[in-house]
Amino acid sequence: MEENMSSNKLDSVDTRILKVLQTDGRITNSELAERVRLSPAACHKRLKRLESDGTIKFYTVVLDRRFVGCPQSVFIQVQLERLGHEGIDAFEKAVMKVPEIIECHLMSGTFDYLLHVVVRDTEEFEKLHRHVLTALPGIIRMTSSFGLRNIKQRGALPIRA
Repeated sequence: MEENMSSNKLDSVDTRILKVLQTDGRITNSELAERVRLSPAACHKRLKRLESDGTIKFYTVVLDRRFVGCPQSVFIQVQLERLGHEGIDAFEKAVMKVPEIIECHLMSGTFDYLLHVVVRDTEEFEKLHRHVLTALPGIIRMTSSFGLRNIKQRGALPIRA
């Protein structure tokens, strides 16, 4: 049985495969094999291993938010009333049900969570805030900041062999 890769370091071939896939997730196996200098069979085997061990979590497409009606980013710092297991679980389960919340991070420091919300405009955010966000369990304070311009958006992770 093969050992879980998450506990192993990636070798240079794995790194090349992952770098190519992060820039072109739709590449065919034969094109990928050629770019990383492997046979198609060997490339396919490595790719399946990277998927099965969880190194590759899933495949997706990045959309331009302007074209799908949610160009405005809002970042919300959230402080919970208490951080017990029940409070955390209830908050996190509720967050998972809100499609406008595209990211949620448990934080250290002066607030407990950072939410990244996308909406059409300030009017839509006001409705979401009033009817959804303020109803999330356990919140004692929320501070919202509107993103003015995205300077860098990079889905690719820096991979170190």
